[in-house]
Amino acid sequence: MSVVESNLLTEKKPVPTHQAPESDVSVGTQQKAYQRDIFRRIRTREVCQTARQLATLLRAGMPLVPALSALVEHLRGIRAKDNPLAEIMEQVANDVNSGSTLADALGKHPNVFSGIFVNMVAAGETSGTLEEVLLRLAEILEKRVHLAAKVKSAIAYPLMMIVVAVAVVVFLMSVVVPSIIAIFVEMNRPLPWPTRLLISISTFMKTYLILIVPVFCVVLLGIPAACRTREVRLFVDRFKLKLPLFGKLFLKLEIARLTRTLGILLVSGIPILSALEIAKQVIQNSFIAGALDSVKDLVSKGDAIANAIRKTGLFPPIVYHIIATGQISGNVEEGLINIADMYDGEVELTTKTLTSLLEPAILLLMGAVVGFIVLAILLPIFDINQVL
Repeated sequence: MSVVESNLLTEKKPVPTHQAPESDVSVGTQQKAYQRDIFRRIRTREVCQTARQLATLLRAGMPLVPALSALVEHLRGIRAKDNPLAEIMEQVANDVNSGSTLADALGKHPNVFSGIFVNMVAAGETSGTLEEVLLRLAEILEKRVHLAAKVKSAIAYPLMMIVVAVAVVVFLMSVVVPSIIAIFVEMNRPLPWPTRLLISISTFMKTYLILIVPVFCVVLLGIPAACRTREVRLFVDRFKLKLPLFGKLFLKLEIARLTRTLGILLVSGIPILSALEIAKQVIQNSFIAGALDSVKDLVSKGDAIANAIRKTGLFPPIVYHIIATGQISGNVEEGLINIADMYDGEVELTTKTLTSLLEPAILLLMGAVVGFIVLAILLPIFDINQVL
């Protein structure tokens, strides 16, 4: 292990991975809180705003408990009738007022405040930099929401166009086309091959549409259920990274999430091994999460983090080269955050490029299908006119 990594483990007042003490809250109480929170519709953006507002109150000089009470009052003013986040923050304020640490109080609501959030708050409380840590958390969450929205917009619009196109074609083939084709069949004349192909497809869809729709729904619902198993999810996540257009986008998105989170965890004083374990929680791709486990294992055996990342063979060379440079200069954290900024920009550029490419491609494909249907219908009409 390099000197820089040794310093990360020893000189920066490392804070161990936080766990709520059992004396403060029983296991049964934690489970009830989790079950209650899981039905709350609290968006990441709301948690982000809460972290930033609490940091602002603390920076203004307010003690923690009055700051939490002021935050609860503010949240209740936004949605007076029903604000689940206000109720949760009120419970947090009561726990802190009873002598609990803020990290312990937040840890009782794991479905709202992730392990990263709780551990970074614990680090901030230990080091006396809670305001800075909350601002960093707000930055992480804002970046995560922003990037997720970019990727969703790049995927959602083409997907919506595909769904509409398929619905239009199915309607034409199962309702409109059969009534028109029946006229040509009754004339008992030889038909051109596009028309015969159209008749075959239309007949198949009209005959088996009752079976096709339920099977499609079962498959659509069955895929998420199958992905809950470790083997299927690992296969799907590996396949997603190999997709022609979206594979690189998914990889860049995960790298941006990982490096930003890891960099801010290290800046907050969390040791490298704990930071790797906590940062794994932001990884939504199980294949990449497995690679991060390999990185953690190699680092725990004394390997440099840049070399451990290189050995996975998953991350682009520029990632471990920047980290290696950071190790030499003694500033790995800045290198990780620079990588995240770089990939944030690439994700935005890639999403714009994909959207601009997929829209005309889908329109052309839809136009080709509709054009084929129109051609298959018009060809027999042209033959009839020539005979007449």
